[in-house]
Amino acid sequence: MTARAPLPIRLRRRLSSVAAAALLAPLATGCVTVHGEQAVIPAVRKADAPAALDHFVQVVNDANAKLDPALNAQVETGALGAVDGAGIKARHANSPSGNPGYQPLRFSDTRFLIPRERGWPKWFVADTANSRDSNRWLLVFTRGSVNDPWQASYLSVLSPGQLPDFATDAQGYAVPVPVSGTDLLVQPGELSAQYTAYLQQGDKGSTAFAQGGETSGLRAQRRTQYAPTPQVVTQFADQAADPAQYAPVALRLRDGGALVFFTTRHVMKQTVAKGPVAVKDPNINALMTGKPNKSVTLYKVAEQVVKVPAQSDSGAKVAFLNRIEGVVSASGA
Repeated sequence: MTARAPLPIRLRRRLSSVAAAALLAPLATGCVTVHGEQAVIPAVRKADAPAALDHFVQVVNDANAKLDPALNAQVETGALGAVDGAGIKARHANSPSGNPGYQPLRFSDTRFLIPRERGWPKWFVADTANSRDSNRWLLVFTRGSVNDPWQASYLSVLSPGQLPDFATDAQGYAVPVPVSGTDLLVQPGELSAQYTAYLQQGDKGSTAFAQGGETSGLRAQRRTQYAPTPQVVTQFADQAADPAQYAPVALRLRDGGALVFFTTRHVMKQTVAKGPVAVKDPNINALMTGKPNKSVTLYKVAEQVVKVPAQSDSGAKVAFLNRIEGVVSASGA
């Protein structure tokens, strides 16, 4: 008798696969002065930020209609690129002629949160309404040099009531927060390591996180939904993301805290007493290498946005606003 996993292994994704935007060279070279390495300047001119988002819509719609992973790879980076790139790759394998029923994505009522910083990379956030639902999408755009195109590295989906109150400087620009040496409860650059330590060890790993669906709730789900049985054993491993590949970014809030975007990596392995493993999800099968004779291992990337309080905010903890996790590869053994 063929053993089956207790629950179908699914590729967790948002309704639409989201790609990042690359500006045409004339727009890209006009955004930042050649002295951006030394001077504290806006990441992008206010007049040029909408062009980045407009180009983003054009590219993401084209990539999703064609299910073209090569096109998607040109315009995405970071956690967003890893999650959506794998999703398009899987769906392309199952539908190589594309998705003729794809409904184009549209944005409206957009504001741009543009920090002033010294050096590279530079980044800004687009806060926009979308044609998919009533939520607000926060898209982080980044580029590594004046010659690079803008690419989106993070997507977060928030209800209008979740949007925090961002701090601004005297010129109306957003206020960036560095990854270390801040007055926050947790340094932005340490969130990935602390969160994955919490998932592995609970409060022994970190006491910085408030209870909720992505913290205590996720640990409880692993214990109950994936409790070991004589037929199936599920194992989890959580790893901090490489900051060189998945750089966190943070914006100051008016209450003294910060909104931080960061990335984590996760591994889920299911081993059966008697194989082969029955994997019903066609998208997982499309990403599979090896044969799932006894086990299937899913490799995932998650992009998170959290509110981190100031150290002086007594009793406050890091609160999750949104988390998107997706399978980026799978292997059978």
